[in-house]
Amino acid sequence: MGETAFWKTLHTTGHDAALLAEAGKGWRLSGTAVFLHEGAPACLHYALDLEPDWSTRRGRIDGFVGTKPVSRRIERDAEGWTLDGVRQTGVAHCVDLDLGFTPATNCPQLKRMGLSVGQSASIDVAWLDVESDTLIALPQIYKRTGNDTYDYNSPQGPYLATLHIAANGFVSDYPGLWISCCAAT
Repeated sequence: MGETAFWKTLHTTGHDAALLAEAGKGWRLSGTAVFLHEGAPACLHYALDLEPDWSTRRGRIDGFVGTKPVSRRIERDAEGWTLDGVRQTGVAHCVDLDLGFTPATNCPQLKRMGLSVGQSASIDVAWLDVESDTLIALPQIYKRTGNDTYDYNSPQGPYLATLHIAANGFVSDYPGLWISCCAAT
C-alpha cells in the first residue's frame, strides 16, 4: 500500500507525480517532475529513502534539464551529508532533504515533526535546487493552524504562505507554486 499525489505547477508549465510507500523498516518517496525550467524541458526522477522517524537516509535524482543530463546521489550519515560523494558543509545538523523542484519532499518533514494544531517548529533542511552543485541549509518555519493547514515561512526565499494538506499527508495547495490535480490512496 502507498499514498500518491499528482500536482500541476503554477509558476511554469509542468506536473509532478509522487508515491510514498513502506520500504523495509522505513519509507520510500519516489516520483517524477516534468516541467519547463528557464524555457527548457526538464524531467527529473527522484527517490528518497526515509528512516522510520521520517528523516532522510539518502536521495537520488536522475534525468535531464534541457540537454544537460542530471545524476545526483545524496547520502546522510553520522557526519552529515554528501552530494555525489563530496562532503557538504553547513548542513550536518539537517535531517531532512528538500528538493526544490517538487512539493513531495514537504510530506516527510511534516510527518516527522508531527505538529498538533497550534504548535510550530523551526527547522533547517538540506536543500537542493534544480541545477545546484551544493546542499544548503534552508530555514523553514511551520505552524499548524488547522487539521489540514500550515502557515509556512521560508525566510531565506522569502516565501510565506498557508499550505493545504491532503488527507494522505501530501501538500495539496502550495500557493503560487503547485496545486494538486488529485490526491488518492
